[in-house]
Amino acid sequence: MTVQAKSPPRVMRFDGLSFAPRFAFPEMARVVEVAGAEDGSALAGGFARFTGARIPWQLRYDELILVLDGRLVVETADGRLEAGPMDTIWLPAGTDLVYSSENALVWYCLQPAGWSRDMDAAGSGA
Repeated sequence: MTVQAKSPPRVMRFDGLSFAPRFAFPEMARVVEVAGAEDGSALAGGFARFTGARIPWQLRYDELILVLDGRLVVETADGRLEAGPMDTIWLPAGTDLVYSSENALVWYCLQPAGWSRDMDAAGSGA
């Protein structure tokens, strides 16, 4: 197994980040990853903006979400999780859920960082 070299420490300025559409609902979710597999890390992290969102999803990774602005609701089989500014939500891999928000900015961390690439390589799709 080849070990990828890690990228050096750096600062990413929020006002210099470029959010891109995400999921099959590009008008509802825009994200920017600031660190992840390309950095040689098993951990990925970034920002997501939700606008008028109702997005069904099944997690293929462990995820931790910190709400920075607005409100985020995550509906799971175990119940409805509502979070506002400075609240966090823990979601384990395998969770079927729906992300909902009128308007929210969140920070996310997930592991494994290369989950999408790994699924594509295995022919599973994302």
